[in-house]
Amino acid sequence: MTLTINAVNFETAKPLEDFIEKKMNRFERHLNPDDKVEIRMSVVKPQTNQNKEVKIRIGSLFAEKVCDTFEEGIDTCLGALEGQLERRKNS
Repeated sequence: MTLTINAVNFETAKPLEDFIEKKMNRFERHLNPDDKVEIRMSVVKPQTNQNKEVKIRIGSLFAEKVCDTFEEGIDTCLGALEGQLERRKNS
């Protein structure tokens, strides 16, 4: 698995990077070694709640969520992608 993290207009903090790596290590069992994972995070409206946008792409699979925190967005997207991967395996 190749992981790419893109933070748009902000620097990721070490705790956020550690959180992503921990989640991806658990999620890796669903992936092939040659799968490319791209995580893109941005703040869409700084003055409001629900302003952290997370997009995760694994090959042709894609999930997107806007939440209060990046961690919540990553968890939600990975849950959606897990379902997509299971459906793909069962087809």
